[in-house]
Amino acid sequence: MKIFKALADDTRLGIIKNLYASKEEMSCTEAGADCVSSKSNASYHFRTLREAGLIKVRKEAQTKFVSLNKETFDRFLPGFLDTL
Repeated sequence: MKIFKALADDTRLGIIKNLYASKEEMSCTEAGADCVSSKSNASYHFRTLREAGLIKVRKEAQTKFVSLNKETFDRFLPGFLDTL
């Protein structure tokens, strides 16, 4: 299942933690600030999370904003976010 593969990586888990802690939408730069080393690396991690249905991505001009897809967490991993 793509969800478990996505959450198995420390970098992606760090992005999820940042989004959960903020409780709101963040830019990709903000969400990956202390987790991701390069822009291409960030794109890979955000794409993996999006394809697993764990985040939602919205583009505004040149900036991409991400937020948790809480429906996926509630459906497949109830209580997971509370353990972060």
